[in-house]
Order: sequence, then structure tokens, then C-alpha cells
Amino acid sequence: MPVDFIELDLPGATTRVCIEHEWIAPERREAPLMVFLHEGLGSVAMWRDFPQRLCDALGCRGLVYSRPGYGRSTPRAPNETWGTDFMHRQAFDVLPALLRALGVDTQHEKPWVFGHSDGGSIALLYAAHFPDQVAGAIVLAPHILLEDISVTSIEQAREAYLHTGLRQRLARYHDDPDSAFWGWNRVWLDPAFKTWTIEAEMSAIRCPVLAVQGLDDEYGTLAQIRGIAQRAPQTHLLELAACGHSPHKDQADVLIAAVHHFYSSEYR
Repeated sequence: MPVDFIELDLPGATTRVCIEHEWIAPERREAPLMVFLHEGLGSVAMWRDFPQRLCDALGCRGLVYSRPGYGRSTPRAPNETWGTDFMHRQAFDVLPALLRALGVDTQHEKPWVFGHSDGGSIALLYAAHFPDQVAGAIVLAPHILLEDISVTSIEQAREAYLHTGLRQRLARYHDDPDSAFWGWNRVWLDPAFKTWTIEAEMSAIRCPVLAVQGLDDEYGTLAQIRGIAQRAPQTHLLELAACGHSPHKDQADVLIAAVHHFYSSEYR
């Protein structure tokens, strides 16, 4: 399906935002819906073919979108600084508004949420805030607290953006790469973010959760997914060797098989 666009009115916004999105297999009208939430520098295009591959393996429909500030969605204004609650705002305001605008009634059709990195945290927050409107959550390399390893890698990303070809590479996936990069980078390195945690929210999640962590992840440790399981005991953990921050790229086949087993078990 081609990429499409829809305008949203969001709480606190002075202007409407335009959201880039893509449906996967919409002809599967009776199949469950999987909503994909990208990483801190991600977009629709940066998922490449993984959402299609996963939806085909599961026999479900998919919805992929770029958050405001990313991809071909409305860029972040030059003077707009995201607050330390930016992931909460995405989970509580943006995603519900997008689903409503697209005609997804989560009271009657509970979607699955599939998130990577920041998108994983947003998926968890959404599942916690709307516990009766989510069928399940699959999260790759999510963050539930700030670790030193995260700060170090994000500092290194800043240097790469300033002094290497990272900006040019991101420009292939974002209309405004500065919007995407600095919106993400500055908030994660904000001193006020040092105490950020969503650990307490995890206990409100009722749906089944599959939490995945690569053992070579440069942005987080097993403390992240094990912390989810401590607070939401219905969580299944998948710890992948020879895998970095992006399991859907480093171990795609293994991940799809694991998600298929987990997803199928919920419909037996």
C-alpha cells in the first residue's frame, strides 16, 4: 500500500499536524491489527520490509506511521523542545488521536502494539494507560529507566551527527533530519531526564507482553526487560545473543518466529 497522510488536532498544539502512515494488508478486514511504533530516530521508511514480513507471517493487518517530527510527518518547529514526558504525550495523546482519525475503535477492536526502543516505551505506556483497549504488546529494546550506557551512546550519536555522515544518511528517511535528530537527542541528554523512569506504570499493564533485548545492545541492558517482567508478571522475555539495539534487523528470522509463537498462543 502507498504511504498516505492524515491531519490531527492534538492537545496543546497551535496548528494541526500531518501524520505519514501506511496500511499493511488492509484487505484482511477481520484480522487483528498490529500498530508499529518506531525508534527514536525511526520513521515509516526505516522499518523497511519488516512490518510486511511480520504481518504476513501472523496473518494480521498492520499500521505503520511516523510520529510528528519524523519521516514525512510534520517536522518539529525549530524552537520546539520536547519535554521529559514526550513519550507519555505520544502514548496518551498522539496515538489515540491517530487511531480515532483512522477509524480504529479500540473499544471494540483491540489492537496489538509493536514498538522498538522509544517506540517500545510508548507501546508500554499506551498499554498501561489503556489497559482494556490493547490485545498485546511486543517491545524491542524498550526503555523503562535511564541507564548510563544509554547516555553514553546518545552522546556518541551527537558527535556522529555533527562530524560524520550520519545527518546525510538520516536525510534519506526524514524530510527534516534536524527535526528528528535534535528532538530526540536533546531531550535524552537533558539533565532533567536523568531521573526519568516509567517503572511504576508497568504494573498497570494487563495484556500479554513479549519483551525482547539484544545482549549486545549499545543503548540498554537486560535490566530494562527484566524490570518489565518484575512488575507485569505476564511478560515473556526473549534475550538474543549476537544482537544489538535492533533485533528486527540483527535477528529478523528468529524474532519473527518468536513473535509468531507468542501471538499464536494468545488465540488458542
